[in-house]
Amino acid sequence: MNRIYIQEVAARDGLQIEDQFVPTEDKVKLINKLSETGLDKIEVTSFVSPKAVPNLRDAEEVMTQIDRHPGVTYTTLIPNVKGAERALACQADEVNLVASVSDTHNMKNVRRTTDESFTNFEQISSYLKGSKIQINGTLATTFGCPFEGEIDEHRVMTLIDRYINIGAAGVTLADTTGMATPKQVYELCRKVRRQWPDLPITLHFHNTRGMGLANVMEGIRAGIDRYDASLGGLGGCPFAPGATGNICTEDLVHMLSFMDYELNVDLDQLIAVSKDFEQQLGREVPGQVMKAGKISDLFPVD
Repeated sequence: MNRIYIQEVAARDGLQIEDQFVPTEDKVKLINKLSETGLDKIEVTSFVSPKAVPNLRDAEEVMTQIDRHPGVTYTTLIPNVKGAERALACQADEVNLVASVSDTHNMKNVRRTTDESFTNFEQISSYLKGSKIQINGTLATTFGCPFEGEIDEHRVMTLIDRYINIGAAGVTLADTTGMATPKQVYELCRKVRRQWPDLPITLHFHNTRGMGLANVMEGIRAGIDRYDASLGGLGGCPFAPGATGNICTEDLVHMLSFMDYELNVDLDQLIAVSKDFEQQLGREVPGQVMKAGKISDLFPVD
């Protein structure tokens, strides 16, 4: 079966909108435990203004204190050249740039048009040229915008090309507010894969309307092998009403493991980390497998 790459975003996407601040040492412990599970990539933090995202105000401390495992890519989201400087100083493996396909959502998110964001990305690319840091380009609202509605596929293709032209080594297509449907995912991803057969493409789904894992299966059928997910299903878009968390990492790994896909992740370790993290947060998280157990878990007859 196909090799599927699992990329963890809880430490950034999940924690950025939590009500409580998770202490730096707890973030470091979480990321170290996640590294030990065999995940392929971990989004560690975001080098943004502490005023904009106070929960990630310790980005440098976290990035420099984590233990780095061979084979794991440690990435961070950055908004501008200042963020690139910070990422370079902390020796990130990769930086993640984010622009919305929808101008309206982009204005809500970063107070810029999408074109203005790409002008900024060109400056970031120039700054990082010659460094070892790779660039990943994310397109938010690829599958729908809560303000504009349906997204033009041609615009998505054009923006992928713009990322490639500034030197992005990979592109993420993000269903930022959980509007994607399985049929839509398959059709768009087939077009993308035909246009760029060798480009590393990641899909980033939210489970807002309960279609997250179904969308993964259609992405795989279309030839996409990289997926973002968040421990316990944490996260959500703060700029869209009702946009709940990302697809859950352990639920995703559980599903694919029992379908005989090739993964590098230890499911039991991942479930244990998720349970510990739920206790640390002090509230119930959306993940299902951590509550119900694996389908292979059997129980004694009374």
